[in-house]
Amino acid sequence: MTAESTTAGEERGIPWAAMAGIIATVSVFALAQGLTYPLLSFILERQGTTPGLIGLSAAMTPLGFIVSAPLIPALARRVGAARLAVLCALLAALTLAAIGLVQDVRAWMPLRLLLGVFANPLYVISETWLIALTPAARRGRILGLYSSVVSGGFAIGPLSLGLAGTAGWAPFLVGITAFVLCSLIVFAVARRLPDLPREGETASVGGIFARAPLLLFAVFTAAAFEQTFVSLFAVYGAALGSGEARIAALITVFIAGNAVLQVVLGRIAERCGAARTMLACALAALFFCLLLPQAFAAWPVWPLLFVWGGVSFGIYTMALIQLGERFTGQALIAGNAAFALVWGIGGMTGSPATGLAMQLIGHQGLPAALGLLCAVLALLLMARRRRA
Repeated sequence: MTAESTTAGEERGIPWAAMAGIIATVSVFALAQGLTYPLLSFILERQGTTPGLIGLSAAMTPLGFIVSAPLIPALARRVGAARLAVLCALLAALTLAAIGLVQDVRAWMPLRLLLGVFANPLYVISETWLIALTPAARRGRILGLYSSVVSGGFAIGPLSLGLAGTAGWAPFLVGITAFVLCSLIVFAVARRLPDLPREGETASVGGIFARAPLLLFAVFTAAAFEQTFVSLFAVYGAALGSGEARIAALITVFIAGNAVLQVVLGRIAERCGAARTMLACALAALFFCLLLPQAFAAWPVWPLLFVWGGVSFGIYTMALIQLGERFTGQALIAGNAAFALVWGIGGMTGSPATGLAMQLIGHQGLPAALGLLCAVLALLLMARRRRA
């Protein structure tokens, strides 16, 4: 059998329709989430809320990830993966409507926690579906495509604020509509979606921490980086005199770079290895943290943020590829749930810690905190390479 016929057979064996449904569902869900972080930060900034409290409010959504992660494998088996995804999307829509009705930072704390609880199962289920369906030879490109499309949803979220504004019901209605659309897409493709694996290698969420600690720290880094950036970059930009429209556009460019570059990074991972590519992403993200203060007011900030967004989220894409390489069966579900748990921890701790740093040393606390995180990850990855 020739290489060409093998590749053609692989292509025919890939369930593209099911994958398209999975990716479309999560991309719409990501749009709604990408809108909520900067929207609520803008509202709280106008109300005179301190950066620390804005960061604490933003941390409630990833706290919801932490609360729900250990329950997802059992819930998916009991309720059914597709039913659970539809239910969570509808509950997220109702939660965002409640946030729009009660614009008070104290009331938003439990509501944003619930938003994280309802968002998390969809990400865990979709990533498990994709990894289980994807041939190993195509894993880098397909998971890179998944990350790119999801990131595109996050990018459209802040961009929509330029059209809908940040006042009144209009931006909330955009998010609510996206959540409802997500549930409709899942319902439409439910028959094409596979059951989650029930056999094979087993592991608990806690067991993944013992077996893959550095992989989970990489997820923590990517989560803290992204959640902190989208939550507090509005505060950073406002401190430097930028208007809301420019800040929203810069956030969009950051996430657009994330979206465009994941397929490229996935292809690089297939050629060079996901571990080596992850180290390159961490070092590049650190370099851009150092450049941001000098470039913010000039035109280079636009390409800088574009590439910065790609390499910072590329850390997560590389971790996802390595998860698929190392785990199968029920351990794969547990691994994705552990990723979600650590993502929640990273987002919950990163935003308030960076917000506190900004209160103590000024707006430059944002790139300083992000740079420190990337430096620690890079050092740990290099130490592992030396041991290997």
